[in-house]
Amino acid sequence: MSHELLKQDALEKMKIERLERKEVAKGSILTYCHDTVRIPNGNIRVWDYIYHQGAAAVLPVDDDGRIILVRQYRNAFDRFMLEIPAGGLEGADEPTKEAAIRELEEETGFCATDVSFLMAFYPTVAYSGEKIDIYLAKGLKRRERHLDADEFINVEAWDLKELMEMIFSGRLNDGKTVAAVSAYAYLTK
Repeated sequence: MSHELLKQDALEKMKIERLERKEVAKGSILTYCHDTVRIPNGNIRVWDYIYHQGAAAVLPVDDDGRIILVRQYRNAFDRFMLEIPAGGLEGADEPTKEAAIRELEEETGFCATDVSFLMAFYPTVAYSGEKIDIYLAKGLKRRERHLDADEFINVEAWDLKELMEMIFSGRLNDGKTVAAVSAYAYLTK
């Protein structure tokens, strides 16, 4: 069964051409740009683009099958959010698996004997090229946490069933966490 609704030749006619990318503002982790593009009908438009060098996240599962999450303050929502451990890459060339392992230990105080790729996640495809590689971590061993100076994080253990109920009731809504927990639930059914 073909999933193609538009044939390749129709897609070719819908070519988008980026003519220019202009940096508007640069922050500590994001660069805001204006992209000037030619759209398929020949008109020129300016689209917003946010550059982010990428991130890594980890879904840690303890020996009892509980998922280890972190609760931390998120300024954009002015509240504490429940999430999987995650963080930006320390340079665009840092391997995401190394970053995920680092974030796991920094934020939770756990290291893992088994870390495997779970999925890639693009949180905001409409205006950013950010990509988050998400890993599954098992064989957790307690170590010391190494929080950044501006991090205030609570570590919590949750059952998969509880988390799925929270997702469907709208109480767990961080995108990378919803994606990771849902993917893990699918793998374990």
